[in-house]
Amino acid sequence: MKDLVKMQLADAMGEEFKKDLECDNVPPDVMNKRINRSRNQIMQVPVVVLLCLDRQELNGFPDESRSKAEYLSATQSVANAGMLLLLAAHAEGVGGVWICSPLFAQDSVRRVLALPDTWDPQAMFLLGYADESPRQKPVKSVGEFVRFVLDDPELVSP
Repeated sequence: MKDLVKMQLADAMGEEFKKDLECDNVPPDVMNKRINRSRNQIMQVPVVVLLCLDRQELNGFPDESRSKAEYLSATQSVANAGMLLLLAAHAEGVGGVWICSPLFAQDSVRRVLALPDTWDPQAMFLLGYADESPRQKPVKSVGEFVRFVLDDPELVSP
């Protein structure tokens, strides 16, 4: 994204963020700090990638239940594409962060980027080379975050 477009995007998203924070009664000093941090993230990173869901590509269903499931399925596909993007970037030595703020400012993002009305902004990826290596977090064992639910306990290996 060119710097002017990034600035327009950051400003438009910042306005939406401000409205939300005002509704949440966030104190002005805290609100300004959060908005500036968000704006600076977009402006300082070399590459911004926006992933969208195109509703025109969805299968049409006559009932609300399957239509909602189709949209959720498409959302999961976009999320999967985002994870693959981050893994590919990491494999090339590029750092990245995934932010979901476009979900809260879809109309503003569409307007600034002149996106079709059927494109729903889902996620934004901020990519670049890190100034420093992040500290390593301790690795959790699988048992700390996975729960196996099986009828036959013998199927679970120790």
